[in-house]
Amino acid sequence: MKFLDHFEEWLIASLMAAATLITFFAVVHRYGSGIALLQPYLAHIHTSWAQELTIYLFVWMAKFGAAYGVRTGIHVGVDVLINKLSDKNRTKFIVLSLLAGALFTGIVGTLGATFVWEIGHTEQTSADLEIPMWLVYLAVPCGSYLMCFRFLQVLRNFLLTGHLPKHDHSHVEGMDDVAEDSNWFAMDDNLHPHDVASKGGKQ
Repeated sequence: MKFLDHFEEWLIASLMAAATLITFFAVVHRYGSGIALLQPYLAHIHTSWAQELTIYLFVWMAKFGAAYGVRTGIHVGVDVLINKLSDKNRTKFIVLSLLAGALFTGIVGTLGATFVWEIGHTEQTSADLEIPMWLVYLAVPCGSYLMCFRFLQVLRNFLLTGHLPKHDHSHVEGMDDVAEDSNWFAMDDNLHPHDVASKGGKQ
């Protein structure tokens, strides 16, 4: 799974970087065209496609970002009541919620794949880029199926170890050598269900 994990992260970062650069270029071009000195160089450059492409990039980024969120436990859910249950009952609710997430995203992915298949047999293209629309909508089945897989992956890991992925918002990449007791911002916020392997999620 390491290859898939790295590919997922690389894809999200690349889409975000591309959307940012395209937006920056479009804004610079818009205001630069109003400057008499730069107008001869920028007048022949058309950026009407930039907004449409940026929207499509963000759609793909959001779909794969949602799958990344499932894998890393970054999605927020208020689970105050679930965390007050016994380990046995909490386990049942967690398994049920993960199965429900996998079922929902699997259904969305299947419906999306059906829609992509149907629109792929048409000649519908986007307004500015004039690319086939099935390429745009392909983000729905790809992202949803990946998200479904991540739900099942988290479920499998939970059943084997009792642990749930938990995102540490205070963690800074490259500072793994810092002592854990120096984390002044860590708190038990009841925004995620406590796992059953660490006695209520507290180490």
